[in-house]
Amino acid sequence: LKETDASRRCMDDNNYDKDMCTAYFLKYKNCRKFWHNIMIQRRRNGVKPEMPTAEERKKILESME
Repeated sequence: LKETDASRRCMDDNNYDKDMCTAYFLKYKNCRKFWHNIMIQRRRNGVKPEMPTAEERKKILESME
């Protein structure tokens, strides 16, 4: 959600010039890819729900720092 909002804000701030927001789009794309892979792994392992809860997502991100 944070990456989505940042991308939209960048587009608003730069008169919808996509070239000015490439970095934001890359962050958004990488974020989606990361969480999609987490969901696939959880599905394979039979973990429900497939998307981690907000608390689980926070722990996952903290473990990466």
